Amino acid sequence: MTRTLEKSQAQSWHAQPADIVARSLDVDPRLGLAAEEVAQRRERYGPNELKAAPGKSPLVRFLLQFHQPLLYILLIAGTVKAFLGSWVNAWVIWGVTLINAIIGYVQEAKAESAIAALAATVQTEATVVRDGQTVQVSSAELVPGDVVKLVSGDKVPADLRLVTARNLQISESALTGESVAVEKSIVPMAEDAPLADRRNMAYAGSFVTSGRGRGIVVAIANNTETGRISQLMQRQTNLSTPLTRKFEKFSKTLLYFILAVAALTFAVGLGYGNPWPDMFEAAVALAVSAIPEGLPAVVTITLAIGVSRMARRHAIIRKLPAVEALGSATVICSDKTGTLTENQMTVQEIYAGGQAFFVTGTGYSPVGAIQPVESGQLTNPALTECLKAGLLCNESYLEQDDGQWQVIGDPTEGALIVSAQKAGFGMATLKAELPRIDFIPFESEHQYMATLHSTGEGGNRLVYAKGSVEAILSRCDRALSASGTLQPLDADAIYRQVESMTEAGMRVLAFATTSLAQDTLDPPDIDTGLTFLGLQGMIDPPRQEAVRAVRACQSAGIQVKMITGDHIGTATAIARQIGLQRDGQVQAFTGQALAEMDDQQLANAVENGSVFARVAPEQKLRLVEALQAKGEVVAMTGDGVNDAPALRQADIGTAMGRAGTEVAKEAADMILTDDNFASIEAAVEEGRTVYRNLLKAIAFLLPVNGGESMSILISVLLNRALPILSLQVLWMNMINSIAMTVPLSFEPKSERVMQRPPRNPREPLLNRKLLKRVLLVSLFNWIVIFGMFEWINQTTDNIALARTMAIQALVAGRIFYLLSISELGLGLVDKLRGRIQQIPSAPAVLWGIAGAIALQVLFSQWSVMNRLFATAPLSLEQWGICLLIGVPMIGVAAIANRLHPPE
Repeated sequence: MTRTLEKSQAQSWHAQPADIVARSLDVDPRLGLAAEEVAQRRERYGPNELKAAPGKSPLVRFLLQFHQPLLYILLIAGTVKAFLGSWVNAWVIWGVTLINAIIGYVQEAKAESAIAALAATVQTEATVVRDGQTVQVSSAELVPGDVVKLVSGDKVPADLRLVTARNLQISESALTGESVAVEKSIVPMAEDAPLADRRNMAYAGSFVTSGRGRGIVVAIANNTETGRISQLMQRQTNLSTPLTRKFEKFSKTLLYFILAVAALTFAVGLGYGNPWPDMFEAAVALAVSAIPEGLPAVVTITLAIGVSRMARRHAIIRKLPAVEALGSATVICSDKTGTLTENQMTVQEIYAGGQAFFVTGTGYSPVGAIQPVESGQLTNPALTECLKAGLLCNESYLEQDDGQWQVIGDPTEGALIVSAQKAGFGMATLKAELPRIDFIPFESEHQYMATLHSTGEGGNRLVYAKGSVEAILSRCDRALSASGTLQPLDADAIYRQVESMTEAGMRVLAFATTSLAQDTLDPPDIDTGLTFLGLQGMIDPPRQEAVRAVRACQSAGIQVKMITGDHIGTATAIARQIGLQRDGQVQAFTGQALAEMDDQQLANAVENGSVFARVAPEQKLRLVEALQAKGEVVAMTGDGVNDAPALRQADIGTAMGRAGTEVAKEAADMILTDDNFASIEAAVEEGRTVYRNLLKAIAFLLPVNGGESMSILISVLLNRALPILSLQVLWMNMINSIAMTVPLSFEPKSERVMQRPPRNPREPLLNRKLLKRVLLVSLFNWIVIFGMFEWINQTTDNIALARTMAIQALVAGRIFYLLSISELGLGLVDKLRGRIQQIPSAPAVLWGIAGAIALQVLFSQWSVMNRLFATAPLSLEQWGICLLIGVPMIGVAAIANRLHPPE
């Protein structure tokens, strides 16, 4: 028995007849398992709960957050400050380090939350048959072989092979991405049938929307399809983004450079015969000057401002580095339903009386009109009857909530109600005129629904039927013409119209009518003799704003690919409408085709394909990994449980706020509050602006560190007095730098931000052009610091005054440099050249300059600051000299802007 059950976990249950499945699991579907057998199997297989892999302890995971080069630098800076007795600054730096560690720890905790949320999706009560009795048990108590009963409203508690199904429909959208509930049967399926097409299976976590059925548990806990997704999520440990990876590389390089130069400074000073404590102070001063202490704070503030801006555009960021990651995106892999489309079925085309009509308007709002495709008869009795049939042969209804129309029931039936309302039919009025007497509910084996209505005219009763084209046409022997007369049925013409609609991705329903002289309705009554009324073709139409957003992304050099659980025909039709063609063609692949590809074939498919339909969770994950292996920065959208592994693996995972499952939201970096692709495009725009502002901050901060480091190093090499002390360096790097750099975080977006191609993901944070800029401005800063110090020191023999004037001259130059890279300064230059009419508003930069000036006045003029930082008060004339020394920065900045233009 044990060997049978172990073997059972790997079997393709959907490909086997139900009686063979029952025999394999040693259970009678009528009686269920005996209590003793249940106990044995529970002992063998454990509870039906998702289990996470054992991980590191919380303390170890927290301590590992400090294992990063950028944090090494911060810890060194804090230790240096403590050594110098500057405990306040030391605790500030250590505080920044602690905050970074906490953020990293929380990110890992979020990953565990995603798995916990996934476990919650399969926890429910289950109705099982045991010892011939129907009992209620917790889903955790189920074992392989248990017989589970399903009714409308139930959550499926485990993976089941169905043995009975009566009008059973199950919503599997969270697992497969299929937007419409799936009609279930018990017929064996093909061995290679994809997950979404296994009609005889019910999977854990899905919901029964209608009907009833019975199934045998074939998989529990981590062996279920949801469990497999949980294991895929546990394998995805990559929480880095392009920004964090670049910072890690930049930090390592900077760390090695600082240690090497500080050691060189110490050794050279000893070589001159200087006392080692003095040389240690010089090495410490150089290390402090080279560390951009203000950079982590500025980066955090810049990202936080990006978060705020994105929130105003319907994008909620859950992890700060994800802000910049969006700006780096080279590929967006988007779900179809609800993101690129309205997620509201809409009738777009009607064929009645041999005449085609198109329907305007989208969604469930009854706003629009029905118009003939070609000039022809506007009054068409066949059209009228076709619309009435769709409205009356219907189990759903519409309601308005906060101004939004919603369908209560089946989305397809909701679309039929709306199309009738657009022609002026009211549901309440029509139902009063033709009250329902009896009906035949939709059943999968019949593929149709029919209703019987009283006409109020003697004994005549009117029948309306709707269903699949094949089911309805096989029961029709005539059709209603555009003039209202009966004519022979032209099945070939109808099928040509059906083909045209399905090629456009529409779901097509056929409608028919007849009359009866009885008050009951049974299937044999309408097996023949129906009159064909027409066809209605419906689709979940693309969002118009998504079409514009896709076009904007493509203009910005970002590829957009559709990954969906829907049928390939529907997905391809939508892709064509929103502009995902490549060389005029939509290259589409199914999940089944992807599963048969080797790595090289998959690489070619992800490069050339724009639509991937009917894909399984591991295939979504594999697609993301294949794109990343090609060096792409991938943004992935999704809303279901099946999307969670790919959302975690992507550089930026995006979940839907309205339709998204908690699992998807916990796994994502960003949540869209309006489930709209246009918001992704807006977030990309903001992400690019954030990265541009970060580069500006780096271009502004590093030259100060470079100028300070060069001044200290050259002074040691020349055996001269230090032109700037370590405490003064701390002031410049923490207080002055943050006051002047934070305003760059508020810089407005450039009009050209979405007209440029994406950045090269492999490009380092400090690229060659930016490095040239930093070196040029650093050289000027060194000349200012070293030259001013030597001049004033030699002419006044006042070393405190010389150091103070050197610092103030440096700040004056920084003010001009800040203006040169800000939108205010760039706008002023464009205004003088006649390129723009109005200078951009940039109050943050002006406030930053004003704040820096106020702080520098205190730095030199307040006696407390003089004693703390060894500075000296300046006269008005000396202030003027400092300002004049900074003016040449205007020319230096102009050259720097040519070497590395601010984006």
